[in-house]
Amino acid sequence: MKYFLLPIFVFLFHIPNLYSQKTILPSDELSISGKIKTEVKFSLKELIAMESKALPDVVITNHLGEVKSIDKGLRGIALKPILEKLELIAGSPKEYNEFYFVFVATDGYRVVYSWNELFNTDTGNNIYIISEKDGKKMNEMEERILLITSSDLKTGRRNIKGLCKILVCRA
Repeated sequence: MKYFLLPIFVFLFHIPNLYSQKTILPSDELSISGKIKTEVKFSLKELIAMESKALPDVVITNHLGEVKSIDKGLRGIALKPILEKLELIAGSPKEYNEFYFVFVATDGYRVVYSWNELFNTDTGNNIYIISEKDGKKMNEMEERILLITSSDLKTGRRNIKGLCKILVCRA
């Protein structure tokens, strides 16, 4: 009888894990690879040394638009100038329409932006690697490397904690 109960106890013990959020490990390096001529890697030290600017507070909302938190005291490194330096593997600029970027976090969370979204809309001007939050520098932040798209209507969808790589892909 006691062996019959063992699977039930194991199942009940693991129920909370089925519904809990994955642990997001902080990242200490950002790599950019894929359909580009040269892979690029940035250490935390290199990112911290980049030019950043003060940003307004960002209200983080979920997919329903409900407020989850407010990120305050932000400084951010604009992502677009970093991506502009990449040399895409393409025959002509006309082919850039076929490219997209997959942003990957340490827990496997992924977000996709198209080349046109980044370089042909205002969205690209509002994507930042957060270098400071709530008085903490990037290397002190729990969610480093943090990427925010401040112009999104539902900001939590593309709020990437533990960003570790950007994959440049072609459709």
